[in-house]
Amino acid sequence: MVGHLLIYHPAIVKLKEIVESGELGEIYYLYSQRVSLGRIATDENAMWSLAPHDISIILYLLNEVPTSVWAQGRSYLRENIDDVCFLNLGFSGGKMANIQTSWLDPHKIRQMTIVGNKKMVLFDDMASTEKLKVYDRGFVQDYSTYGDSLTLRFGEINVPLISMHEPLMEECTHFINCVEENKRPKSDGHEGLVVVRVLQAAQKSINRGGVPVKII
Repeated sequence: MVGHLLIYHPAIVKLKEIVESGELGEIYYLYSQRVSLGRIATDENAMWSLAPHDISIILYLLNEVPTSVWAQGRSYLRENIDDVCFLNLGFSGGKMANIQTSWLDPHKIRQMTIVGNKKMVLFDDMASTEKLKVYDRGFVQDYSTYGDSLTLRFGEINVPLISMHEPLMEECTHFINCVEENKRPKSDGHEGLVVVRVLQAAQKSINRGGVPVKII
């Protein structure tokens, strides 16, 4: 078992239920921001330090492994250690995901947005309450006019009720249950391997100036 803490977060577990229920419809793309000012690492760049959390969430939500990655990073404070990284994931079905990581940002942001063809969701881990918001917004095909026409749809904003528990406690409890019942954990070694492969491919892309790299 690997310590991908956030897939044990009650809000992420609820988000997984929403995605699998089909409420969002077809998932188009996801993007996340994990940025702040400070906690500057000296032995790894911002992507390796911060992006594993978001990669694990995306794999968990989509239950799909990306086929390619392209990324860019820049080092401003120390040579050869990127302080800002932009990571893009491509999936075989056409979905896309973008992850922004930085320790040079003026705000501490921990957000992920998922856009579907029916609804959209915002996860904001910095919010004290209302960590999930489901937006009934999007486009609808309008056949009342001549030719094809798209019109905007603005529906309600729903805040799902979530019973919040400490994610670390949830993770540790899950580990104990897996040991006692001989079950395979949801953040098992294979899941950890996939996350590392994504990061390795992204690093190759950074080293090559941002060209797409296939994930083996």
